[in-house]
Amino acid sequence: MTEKTPWNTALNMLARREYSQAELRTRLTERFPEQPDAMEAALLRLIDTGLQNDERYAEAFLRSQINRSRGPVRIKHEARQKGVAEPVLSLLDDWDIDWFELALAAARRKLGSSDPAEQKNRARIARFLAYRGFTGEHVRYSLEALLNTDNTDERHA
Repeated sequence: MTEKTPWNTALNMLARREYSQAELRTRLTERFPEQPDAMEAALLRLIDTGLQNDERYAEAFLRSQINRSRGPVRIKHEARQKGVAEPVLSLLDDWDIDWFELALAAARRKLGSSDPAEQKNRARIARFLAYRGFTGEHVRYSLEALLNTDNTDERHA
């Protein structure tokens, strides 16, 4: 069995999934509070060898958040918590993300077969989108689009 060192522990963690530098530092500090020098050396070695990279982590994190229908407000908040706010913010600017369509798609999934004209359903969708991190502008757009789609469907029926 391998010895439990900051280096081995970090390698095992990174073998399972990507971690930000800040996340790794926090986890290693919890597990090895008496070895701060060994922990920092392990982190530097991981970064130097390319096994840990905050830009790569930020890309994976952003892709994951978008696939989970998260909005820009929540993504920025969670990126700050994970210590990768700068790389994620630059990717948000670089990537061409249509937040309005992403919010509308999430709203449609949440609405299901419910009537978008009913106030309780509109309130439920608005709360859901706000929780997911979409702005008020995204929420309004989605609610209007749901109503217009519903009315258009009725006219064509």
